[in-house]
Amino acid sequence: MSRASDQTAQYTDQERAAIDATNQQLLAQQAAFGNTVVPAYQNMLANPGYTQAQQAAITGATQGSLASAFSALAQRAANRIAATNNSAGFADSLDQLARTQAQQQSQTADQNQIAFANRAQQDQLNALQGLSGLYGVDANMLSRTLGIPADLLGVRARVTPATTGSLKAGFGPFGLNLGF
Repeated sequence: MSRASDQTAQYTDQERAAIDATNQQLLAQQAAFGNTVVPAYQNMLANPGYTQAQQAAITGATQGSLASAFSALAQRAANRIAATNNSAGFADSLDQLARTQAQQQSQTADQNQIAFANRAQQDQLNALQGLSGLYGVDANMLSRTLGIPADLLGVRARVTPATTGSLKAGFGPFGLNLGF
């Protein structure tokens, strides 16, 4: 072998070693990313929605603000009686306020429960879409695999629509989307 070919072989080996080191670094970064993101999505899927403490805080805040508003209205009626020295209709006004307050609190409680359920479904959908994006798998298929009714989550309607001229393939924990 000549000196030039020895030198070329040496440069080639150095370049290949640098490329191998870069590839190893990229693989390690992908693995670290997957080890961080996948458990977060799995946790979101297993524990969707607000925690019990968050639900209690939301319910307490909404019910407390309603109680405060109706308490202010009752105080205003009492102040009017004190100013006019006429208590006619005061009992009826308090009864009407109590009925209205009960209706408002019931509606607010219903709205909170609907919001809690919607948040849980949205969290499950987000987790499924995140996992399906990482693995390059259809979210509808993934939900069926995990035993979650796809129709319940509305996956068919909300999954990113299939675009013409686009090919999605899964490679390990990461997908590759090739748009044409």
